[in-house]
Amino acid sequence: MVPHTRAMVAAAAYAFITGKKVAGLYDHSAGKHLRIAAESRGEHLQGFDGDRSARFGGTLPELYDAGEKAFVSLEVDGTTARGYDRASSSHYSITVAGQLVQTYDHSQSAWFAFDIQVA
Repeated sequence: MVPHTRAMVAAAAYAFITGKKVAGLYDHSAGKHLRIAAESRGEHLQGFDGDRSARFGGTLPELYDAGEKAFVSLEVDGTTARGYDRASSSHYSITVAGQLVQTYDHSQSAWFAFDIQVA
């Protein structure tokens, strides 16, 4: 997965799991703040990646990233989520604990951590 897709699914999973609005993320691997917002209502999500000027969202289990012009699946189960990024043909897993979201990118065989800024 590319870094902005990891950040997008982290924001989406946090919004669905907690019901809170995401106002931004801190990407620990990149060492920078990302301008990503996301809000869920039921099984619907709307989001915006300000760094790419791209909208994303949809209805579970399918989300559409307008910047990549690609779909990403997302399945939520309690405080965890998993899915598949069609653009990179890779699976991912997510764990949410407090305002920390950890994403395991199977194509990279690595964990990526994001701190969530809540609106």
